[in-house]
Formats: sequence, structure tokens, C-alpha cells
Amino acid sequence: MKNYKKMYFKKIGNKKRGFITALEQNKNIPFLIKRVYYNYFTPADVSRGYHAHKKLEQVLLCVSGNIKVKVDDGNKAEEIDLNNPNEGLYIGPGVWREMYDYSKNSVLLVLASDYYDEEDYIRDYDEFVNTIKKIKS
Repeated sequence: MKNYKKMYFKKIGNKKRGFITALEQNKNIPFLIKRVYYNYFTPADVSRGYHAHKKLEQVLLCVSGNIKVKVDDGNKAEEIDLNNPNEGLYIGPGVWREMYDYSKNSVLLVLASDYYDEEDYIRDYDEFVNTIKKIKS
């Protein structure tokens, strides 16, 4: 079962005045938002992520620039481009993620369903694969 998906958010406005996109918990964001963070000034040759979560849900939005995200559910890996501020990527529990190929001045905004908890992270890929296999059997 795929526990990630690209999301498209309503863009309101026009080229003359600009645009706005609203993100609302339990409406177009499928969970209560307990934490918001962003990364920026990430060099193009740096990759981030390299982890999965046991329970946490997230929506990633590249609000400026371009970023590639590799998602892996233990069966299939897929590369997703985030390059539009009204598109996001939902990532549920049990999905490995890697963010890379940051364009200059890119900003990755992350909405999270819970507060930071180191115990929720799986930071070793082999452990992730073994955990996924146990859940599916």
C-alpha cells in the first residue's frame, strides 16, 4: 500500500496581483498540524532526510525553487519533483524519504502531525526495510 501522494492545493489570484494558497488542518491537510518547520540555503550538492517515521504524518511543500524527493515504501521507490508552491507531498508513517537536488534559494516547508520525537524516527535503511517486512507479515 502506497502511503504517500502528491497533493494539489487551490491557487487563488492572478498574474497581475499574485497568488495565495491556504493550508488548513483537517481540510486540505489530512491531520492536525502540531509542528511547522522549513529548511533553506541548502546547497545543491547536499541531501537531507534519510529516515522514516513510525507514526508521524507530514506534508512537504517547496514554497520557493525546486527540490526532488525520493520516497520508498519498502516495495517501490519513486522520485517526486516539488517545484510549485501550490503542490505538496503527503508522506505517512513507514515511508523512507530523501530530499536532494535543491535549487538555489529553495525553501522546503514541512507540516507535521506531531511534535518532534526522536523515538519516532527510523534512521537506518536496513532497519526500515526489516520493520516494514515485519508489519506486512
